[in-house]
Amino acid sequence: MSFLSSPKRAIFANQNYPLHLALFLLTVLTTLWAGAFWGGHPVRFGTLSRMLKDLSIGIPYSASLLLFLTVHEFGHFFACMHHRVRATLPYYLPMPLLPSLLSLGTMGAVITVKERISGTNALFDIGIFGPASGFIVCTGLLLYGFLHLPPADFIITLHPEYLAKGGLQTPAPSGSLILGKNLLWLALEHLIAPKNLPPMTEMYHYPFLFTGWLGSLVTALNLLPVGQLDGGHLTYAMFGKKGHTIAARTFLLFITLLGLPALLELVLALLKPEAVSLIPPVMLQWSWVGWMLWAFILFRLVGLSHPPTGGDSPLNTPRKISGWVTLAIFCVTFTPVPFGLT
Repeated sequence: MSFLSSPKRAIFANQNYPLHLALFLLTVLTTLWAGAFWGGHPVRFGTLSRMLKDLSIGIPYSASLLLFLTVHEFGHFFACMHHRVRATLPYYLPMPLLPSLLSLGTMGAVITVKERISGTNALFDIGIFGPASGFIVCTGLLLYGFLHLPPADFIITLHPEYLAKGGLQTPAPSGSLILGKNLLWLALEHLIAPKNLPPMTEMYHYPFLFTGWLGSLVTALNLLPVGQLDGGHLTYAMFGKKGHTIAARTFLLFITLLGLPALLELVLALLKPEAVSLIPPVMLQWSWVGWMLWAFILFRLVGLSHPPTGGDSPLNTPRKISGWVTLAIFCVTFTPVPFGLT
């Protein structure tokens, strides 16, 4: 039976199920391992029962992060099914178990669209359903995390040195990883105002807050209006080729300017440390060197342009409204300085 006569059956018939399942199970393992690490109890090699006990500590982190990734990617997949566009099931990408602060256990998940998208409506729906559904999940994780914080002494059990130094109000040691805040986080922090909210240097020990924060970061990165990212699909569908081109170049310039002061600081620190003080502190406060890497990836690997669909046409009013709502989601999840060091 041909694809056109039975599109949904063809979508499910042409899948590499063993590979998808193997990657998923491996990602479960690596995220459990990462969750135990971030929870302050790294997995110890030894007996199987001890390793399983250590891995169980990572269940909240692993389940939350995989829930976000799964909902995001299946949002794209089901939109493809609806518009009869062939696509793969999600490929989960396990991350090597590196002994570093960047061991999240996964590099995310992706689907591959295997044919040209038929029209603007299909492009819009495929682009929007991933980040929109993922945003609902990460917001839910943050809400749950804010409303179900452990007792204030929880972090003391992981870092007893805080007790000796006078509590959580003590500044974190120099070189500590600090996670940045976006508008969504600031709004929840203001509205809920929890008493036991950890400092941003310790937030990664709280699995629901951490995965909700990661989900909002991933949502914003996907919604950058560049190339064939989700945001690129939306801007092309909403504003056409010319509007997409302007948005892509504008945001490439924007993130380059965001990263430039931090890159300059890094170069000066290596070559002429005394000159670092010449950079205005406010510029460094709002700068992250990682944006320079992202600018390179977008410019050289992803590309700024977007190919035309099988039939470009204006969107209807409900889709236009949904598009503007999703652009607002981008604004509240975008984090100018996601990672930093104290």
